[in-house]
Amino acid sequence: MISRRAVLTGAVALAGCGQSTAQTDAPLPPLKSLAPFDLGVCAMTATFKDPQWGKLAATHFDRLTPEWEMKMEYILLPDGSLRFDAPDKVVDFAQSHGMSVFGHVIIWYAQDGDYFQALKGDKRTFVDAYRAYVRGVAGHYAGKVNGWDVVNEPMLDDGSGLRDCLWMQMMGEDYVGEALRAAHAADPAVPLFLNDYNLEYYPKKRAAFLRLAERLLKAGVPLHGLGTQTHIDANIEKGTLKAAINDLAALGLKVHVSEVDISLKPEGMILPGTDLPAGQVRALTEITDTYLQLKPHQQFGLTVWGLRDKDTFPYRKDSADKPVLFDSAGFAKPLAHAFAGRFSA
Repeated sequence: MISRRAVLTGAVALAGCGQSTAQTDAPLPPLKSLAPFDLGVCAMTATFKDPQWGKLAATHFDRLTPEWEMKMEYILLPDGSLRFDAPDKVVDFAQSHGMSVFGHVIIWYAQDGDYFQALKGDKRTFVDAYRAYVRGVAGHYAGKVNGWDVVNEPMLDDGSGLRDCLWMQMMGEDYVGEALRAAHAADPAVPLFLNDYNLEYYPKKRAAFLRLAERLLKAGVPLHGLGTQTHIDANIEKGTLKAAINDLAALGLKVHVSEVDISLKPEGMILPGTDLPAGQVRALTEITDTYLQLKPHQQFGLTVWGLRDKDTFPYRKDSADKPVLFDSAGFAKPLAHAFAGRFSA
C-alpha cells in the first residue's frame, strides 16, 4: 500500500519535473484538515446551485469570502437603503456547511454609488452617511463574520500615496480611519483589515501600505490585520513572496493571504524552457512555507480566489487561465497535492 506521504511527495516531484499539468487520481485529504490555519475560498451565490461546488468547498475549506455580493455596488441602493439578500445567502450557506465567513469589502475606491455621488455638495451629510453605511453593513453581520476587509486597495502602485477616489476627495486620508472606527463601533469583537494587491511586485507600494497602517495604529485606530491579495504570475521571482509576507508581519498584526491565484499566462517576456506549471507550484510553496513560519496568532488564513479553474475570471483575453487548486471538472490538480504536501512534510 502506498502511504499518503508517498503520494504527496510524488505529486511534488511530478510538479518539479515539468509534468504539473498532468491529471492525478491520487486521493486528496481534506485540505482544511492539514493546514494549521483557516483555508478560505471566494464564493458567488450562483455557484450554490452546483452540487459539486458545495461539496468540494465544504470538504476542503473552512471559510467563504463573498467575491462580489458583499460589496457596495450590490448592497447600496440609489435611495441609500441597503439590501442584504445575496450576501445573507452566502452566510446561510457557510453556516449550514460548518464554515465561517470573511466579510469583503465595506469601502473600495472603485465603488461609491449614485447615493454618495448625490451627497458631494454637503460634506457633513456625506461623512454622516459614510459612517452610517459602514455601521449598517458591519452591524448587520455582527457575530456572523470572523473578519472584515474594511478598506480595499487604498494605495497607488507607485507608493506615492492613496488613490484618488470619492472618499479621498471628500474626507482625505482619514476616510480609512473613519471606516475602521465605524466598523469597530458596530462590531467590536471582529478583526478589521486593510487589503491591497501588488504588494509583492511593488516594494514602494508595500512600504507605503505599511506606513499607512503605522499611522493608523499610532492614532489609536482599530486595525487588526493586513491582507495581501497575491494575484501573481507563475514566473514571479524567487524570494519575492517571502519578502512581502515577512514585511507585512513585521507590524505584529494578523496577516491574511487573501485572494490567491497564480496565473499560467504571465505578461511580458517568457524565457525559453520556462516551466510555468512548476513555477506555479514553487510560488505556492514559497507562500505556504513562509506563512507557516509566522507566529500562530498572526496566521489569520489563506484564501484562494476561485474554487475551480472555471470559477476564476480569465486573466488574459485570449483564453481562460488555470490559476487555482482544482481543475474545471473539480479534480484536484498536482498543484493541490503539492500544497497538501507542505503540511505533511
